[in-house]
Amino acid sequence: MPLPDRFLDELIARTDIVDLVGESVHLTKKGSSYWGCCPFHSEKTPSFHVVPDRQIYKCFGCGKGGGVISFVMELENLPFRDAVALLAKRAGMAMPEMGGPSAGMRERREKILTMNKKAAQAFYRWLNAPEGAEGLSYLRGRGLSKRTLTSFGLGFAPDRWDALITEMTAQGYDKRDLLDAGLAVSNKDGRIYDRFRNRVMFPIIDVRGDVIGFGGRVMDDSTPKYLNSPDTPVYNKSRNLFALNIAKKSKAGRVILTEGYMDTIALHQAGFDSAVASLGTSLTEEHAQLLSRYFKDAVISYDGDGAGVAAAQRAIPLLEKAGLKVKVLRMQGAKDPDELIKKSGPEAYRRLLDQSENQVDYRLEQIAKQFDLGDDAQKVTFLQQAAQLLSALPSAVEREIYGGHAAQRAGVTPETMKLEVDRALRHRLRREQKRQERRDLAPVSQLQPKVRGLRYENIRSARAEEGLIRLLILDPGLAGSMGDIRGEEFSSPLLGKAFDRLHSRGERGLSTTLDTLAGEFTSEEMNHLAQVAAQPESTANSGQSIRDYISIIRSEALLRSGQVQGDDLLLAAQKQYQQKKAYLEEKP
Repeated sequence: MPLPDRFLDELIARTDIVDLVGESVHLTKKGSSYWGCCPFHSEKTPSFHVVPDRQIYKCFGCGKGGGVISFVMELENLPFRDAVALLAKRAGMAMPEMGGPSAGMRERREKILTMNKKAAQAFYRWLNAPEGAEGLSYLRGRGLSKRTLTSFGLGFAPDRWDALITEMTAQGYDKRDLLDAGLAVSNKDGRIYDRFRNRVMFPIIDVRGDVIGFGGRVMDDSTPKYLNSPDTPVYNKSRNLFALNIAKKSKAGRVILTEGYMDTIALHQAGFDSAVASLGTSLTEEHAQLLSRYFKDAVISYDGDGAGVAAAQRAIPLLEKAGLKVKVLRMQGAKDPDELIKKSGPEAYRRLLDQSENQVDYRLEQIAKQFDLGDDAQKVTFLQQAAQLLSALPSAVEREIYGGHAAQRAGVTPETMKLEVDRALRHRLRREQKRQERRDLAPVSQLQPKVRGLRYENIRSARAEEGLIRLLILDPGLAGSMGDIRGEEFSSPLLGKAFDRLHSRGERGLSTTLDTLAGEFTSEEMNHLAQVAAQPESTANSGQSIRDYISIIRSEALLRSGQVQGDDLLLAAQKQYQQKKAYLEEKP
């Protein structure tokens, strides 16, 4: 059952989009709108546009857009109803009591979060009970203090098939609940048992302080060594980071990325409270965007083996794209941060941290390791690959400085390296120019939605359909002037659905702001509808605009259906012209 229309209207009316966005984006007023750097992707020149009179935002860089509800959904990675609840709390409004599937989803999420919290409490209790002695001994052997164990809520899953099931069923949950939360699994025979057994447990806590999942390290030779919760309605490993709930409060100003739980915990215990780790997966674009909300600088502190180097190489461009300045810590004297701190103490790690090298030098070093620079042929190949890397740097100063580093490494003059970098840069610019020329030669493609699945079949009709939607957003009272036109006549299913929803709301005297659609459309669809809503439109001569738009939509629909062809189309166009002329002559 959907939320009441009047409730949503009041919530949106009470939430000023400039105030909301301004809490996380520095906005500058230009004319009647505001501009800032997008919170969803990396950029130095503001392309994030907020239009107060339409209550929308639109980024012309990454394409994201919508209204206040969409903004919270995107920024906080929340489903529609949870975003509404957050805004309602902000506006001092009570959420209505609702039934139906939407309410059921929210109740399901809340139930899983409650179960995870209770499970974390049980794991913590077992760690300090006789059956957790092996786990406690392992963690103490890794040098973790009692305070650290408590701070991170570490626990232990007993070596039993049903320890957690027994615990949770005694509190009123059934086995299906545990399956839904990822705390239990079932085999092919339908038997349900604990997912985590005989493992040290690491609760995964999100930035809002909720326990959303777990990681567990086995105590014997079982595999996998580390086991993580599966994706659930509250947990997605690609969008969450271990210990970010603590690291986000750090005053260090730079985030330290590690490869695992123990490295992160060891760093926190040693005083490096900005350490985080990805959760059983490589760093993702979503991880990088999440980090960019709290930090400007990142230091990659992965293991010094081949896998760690490869992971760092993958992480660098993701972090840079998110707007973070990236350095790489070169591990020396140990395989990982945890081992280094145990062997040499926190100060040894701090020295390496302070000596972290710029990611460009790090990548040049990784390229150099592939070649024998004493061999002239391999030296040439190294310099060519280095030039390709350096040609992508945006600053001429950076290209010159790091070009000098590469020249010194290969034993050539800086001038020679500069010639090679400049040549690579010219090739890069030519390729980009050709791509732009191809885009410019196909202007119709610029009118198409970026998402291929939303592409228009009939551009002329779709532009008219967009116009009707814009008029409804600008003035809900115009719904009564649109006659019997319906979305089923539109060439674009997306625009037809949006029109029907807005038209219906306008006829009922409700708000037609774009955000009233947020609960019914996907993120990609809302992004495109925001693009539509951001285009210029005037209500000064709305009656004629409506007639023109409807005329185009219906004539194009006739063409698509094959009912009008050749001379018939000319007659239809002439009739439309005569009707328009008569209308103009009747006007006072």
